Parts: sequence; structure tokens; C-alpha cells
Amino acid sequence: MTGSNPGVGAGQPNPDADSGRAAVAADAAAQPVMPEASPRSAGLLERLNRWLDRDHLPDPAALRALYEATLTDSAANRLARQWAERYLAADADERRSLLAGLVHAGIGLESHADLSSRLFRRLYAESDQLALMVELRADMLRWRNQVAGLSALEQALAVLLSNWFDVGMLELHHINWDSPASLLEKLIQYEAVHEIRSWDDMRRRVAADRRCYAFFHPRMSNVPLIFVEVALTEQMAADVQVLIDPGRPLADLGKARWAIFYSISNTQRGLRGISFGNFLLKRVIEELLSELPKLKSFATLSPMPGFADWLGKRSGAEIQEYLADKTERQTAAQDPEAGARWVDRLRAATPGAGAESVRRTGLRLAAHYLQQLRGEDPVDPVARFHLGNGARIERLNWSADRSAKGLEQSCGLMVNYLYEPDQLDENRARLAAGKPRVSRGVQWL
Repeated sequence: MTGSNPGVGAGQPNPDADSGRAAVAADAAAQPVMPEASPRSAGLLERLNRWLDRDHLPDPAALRALYEATLTDSAANRLARQWAERYLAADADERRSLLAGLVHAGIGLESHADLSSRLFRRLYAESDQLALMVELRADMLRWRNQVAGLSALEQALAVLLSNWFDVGMLELHHINWDSPASLLEKLIQYEAVHEIRSWDDMRRRVAADRRCYAFFHPRMSNVPLIFVEVALTEQMAADVQVLIDPGRPLADLGKARWAIFYSISNTQRGLRGISFGNFLLKRVIEELLSELPKLKSFATLSPMPGFADWLGKRSGAEIQEYLADKTERQTAAQDPEAGARWVDRLRAATPGAGAESVRRTGLRLAAHYLQQLRGEDPVDPVARFHLGNGARIERLNWSADRSAKGLEQSCGLMVNYLYEPDQLDENRARLAAGKPRVSRGVQWL
């Protein structure tokens, strides 16, 4: 894969077409190395230039050349460069209109998927910006329900991005306090799990007893595509506030036996559905074992971002068997709003130890939720990722995330997923059979 021009070729000029010669001459004056274009291409180029001069949207008839012309057609390639330049400079409303124009230009084309692929390969080659293609898909995902026909284009681009971002092309970098400030700023910007609140916070997260690794693409070398934050500890962690406390003393690496993955953040919405997070964790485990061979265990301390929403929609009849108190089970049986009431109770109890029956009920409900499947996939998005990678549900932690976000999404509860390299395949097979792997401690709640 390359972002350079795939080739510049010549059309076959018509000596009887004065307008074609004029257009080619004008183009040659601006770019003397460009070969002559066909009359049809020259006409399209003239219409494009009028569009740019008047600041109007492009004529779909002109844009059709982006699909149909060969990748060596000089006029179509220049059109692609100008379209890309305008798109990059456009605001959201204009971008949506420009995408709608591409959709309209492709209506009725045979072999639409193949020609859509040609369109995006042309735009990539002529703009020489892989980041533009990622932006395009992010915008398509944003507006695909508003612009009829945009989904088909989005799917064609997703296929190309899957190839362009093949994991074999990605580079793993260790990020620390000596990394460029611009890169550290991006981590602050893109951190999606536990907000980085200050530079002191950032410094602590890349300190000597921590590790941060990111995948980069060589054509987007200044942008981390996905990154993971790791704490090196003596025990499996149960409280994220402790892990992310900027004032926490440095741990003794000589005593570290656990690597805790406590935050994994994707940074590019345009790469949604293109999975390389599992490869990131595998590479990071290899790196950590190479550097610190005394490490024995690898686990996460993960949020359950869908738990509160899921529980809030459950009736008393649905959750009755998981309530720890007999009287409460009887009361909930006829209460259609019981789930929502339990969300409020768990949130109120989380900042402290909470009554034993409330705490036990919360852990039971969370264990049940994490094992819920939609088809073959876990309902919870984080569980979907880790269980799909072969981890198992190891332990549930009460009052583990007391931040506003943690209380809002998961009533303060968090879960440890355990990664045992020799069990990953078996665990994936169990998940495919509809039985996610769960530790005995969770089973006995």
C-alpha cells in the first residue's frame, strides 16, 4: 500500500475537439508534466473549475468520472485532488453535501462496489493523506442514516481501510515522559476510559511502574490509533482510584507480579469495527514479559459501561432471583420499575461499604449482566472485547470506580478479566457455545 500517485497516464485526445485542446492546454500551463486528457475528461475538468470558481457544489455528472475513469486519467485525478482539498477545508454542513454529491454521482452504476473502491483509491492516491480516508469514514458513519445511499459507500471504504490498517503494518511504540509533548497531549485528548485531568496525572500514568503502549500506522505516524495503559502491581487491582491517583508512590518493580490493563482507548471513529485491540494486548504482553520476566499474571480492571442502563430497564420479575434479601425478592416480584430503583440504591451505596445485602445484590446483578449475550456476543461492549479475545470473568469489585462516569454507567462496579495465554482458545470456544468462562468466585456470588 502506498499513498503516492498510482500512475499518471494519458487519454486519447481528439484532434477535432477544440474545447478539449483548450482545456488540455490550460491544464498543461498549470502542470506542464501532465499528459493530455480526453475531450470528455477535459469537459469534466472545465465544469469542475467552474464549480470551484463559483463556490457551488460539484455537478454529479462531473463527479461520475471519479468512479468510471481509469486511475491514470489525468483530468479525473485532478478532480479528485480538488475535491479532497475542498472536503478538508469544509465545515460539517458542506461535508455532508459533498458526500451526498458522491452518492448521487454513483447512482445507477454497474459493479458499484468495485467502482466505489476505485473512487476511494483515487482520492487516497491524489490527496496522499490516509488520515483523510479515516475522516471520510467517520463522517459517513455520522451521516449514513441521514443521506440515502451513503451506507453502501461507507461499507466499500471500510473494506479498504481494513486492508490499509492490517495489523502487520502497525508499529508498537512505548510512550513515556520523554515522548514528544504533542504525543502526550494526544493521549490526554483521546483517553476515553479514565480522564487525564492534568500534566501531573499524565506524568504518573507513564511513570516507572506504569507502561503505555500504542499502535501507529507509518502513514499516520503522529496519531496513536489505539493505546493501552498498564499498571505493574503485586496483586490484582480492585480500585481504579488507587491506580490513577497522581500522588500514589511508585511501586517496587522487583515485587511486581501482575500487569493490570486499566484503560484501552481507540482514537479514530473512522476505524470503528476494524479490530486490532486484541493484537495490541498480545504484543504488549510479549513486550512486558521480555522486559520483566518475573511477571506471572495479566488482567484488566475494566468498566461495565452498559450495566446501569441494562439494569434500569429490568422489571422485578427479571431480577428477583438475584436479590440477596428474601423480603426484597417478594416486594420486587410485582414491581415493573424494580431495576431502576436498584440502580439508584447501588449508586447511593457505592461511595461507602453499603449494606451487605445491597453489596451482594449489586455483585450478583453485575455477574448476571456480564454473561448476557445478544446472539453469540456479550451485551456489554467491554465484555464483548475481552471475552471475545479469550479472557475470563475473574472477579467483580464493589465501589471500584467512584467517579461521576463510573457511577453513571456501572454504579461504581468494575470487573477483572483474566488473560491466561494457554486458556484463550478454549475460552473463545466456550463463548461461541453461549457459555462465557467465569471464575468460581463469580459463580458463587
